[in-house]
Amino acid sequence: MMTPQPQILIADSGSTKTTWCLLSGNRKKMVRTQGISPYFQTGTQMEDIFNKELLPGLGRAAARVERVCYYGTGCADPKNAAVVKRALRKVFAGAKLQVTHDLMGAARALCGRSAGIACILGTGSSICYFNGRTIPESDPGLGYILGDEGSGAYLGRKVLQHYLYHFFDPELTARFEEKYDTDRSEILDKIYKEPLANRYLASCSLFLQENRGHKAVESILEEGLDDFFFRHIYRYAGRRKAPVHFVGGIAHGYRDVVRMLCKAYELTCGNILKAPMDGLVAYHKKEAAG
Repeated sequence: MMTPQPQILIADSGSTKTTWCLLSGNRKKMVRTQGISPYFQTGTQMEDIFNKELLPGLGRAAARVERVCYYGTGCADPKNAAVVKRALRKVFAGAKLQVTHDLMGAARALCGRSAGIACILGTGSSICYFNGRTIPESDPGLGYILGDEGSGAYLGRKVLQHYLYHFFDPELTARFEEKYDTDRSEILDKIYKEPLANRYLASCSLFLQENRGHKAVESILEEGLDDFFFRHIYRYAGRRKAPVHFVGGIAHGYRDVVRMLCKAYELTCGNILKAPMDGLVAYHKKEAAG
């Protein structure tokens, strides 16, 4: 009888969703759960997600997990990382745990072991310089209220501003109302009174994808993404002569705008990935092989 291979569980966790990959040799098993953020959830709530959503997806293989490599939003703060680690320890008591921030996950997935500037443009946004091993310089971002330029939440906020300020023409206004069936009062309640407002804002950015080509939509996209380039990438690129890579649904969904802005800023555009998991799997397989 063959001895079961050791299992490595890799997590790519954002505010909206978490993608898990159980890696055993060349075999992969994918599981998706809701997003995990130490800014919005307690350790008990995280543990509940692991027990109710993750473990049923892993099945009996969960008992053989020897290592967990968790890359998550909010985990640049050591206190937040400790909260996530304690919750994981409750579920994977015997496993070796590595909990680090999503920027490291993006850097490893995008750059491998080469130097580069890694950018996350998803529900939130952040940027770092990766020297091939560590991150000596980073800007994890200020969250959806103070920062997150170019992110889904940032673009979604601009969509709502245009709608509520009546900047959309009648045709675009009608499309918005048909899609979301909402009003000013409900919008403000979801943002100021209900939890996880960043997810709600990010969901409104989908309106842009469905209405590409409209002048107002293209303006929101170019201005929103340019805010990220001007405030973050441009000052990094001025100090670090390295290719600029991107990961996240916003970066991938609007990669034409990303490439256009790279050209305008005279930057070398590298990889543009929708999600980091394939890159992380390749990184950890190579690591395990020595």
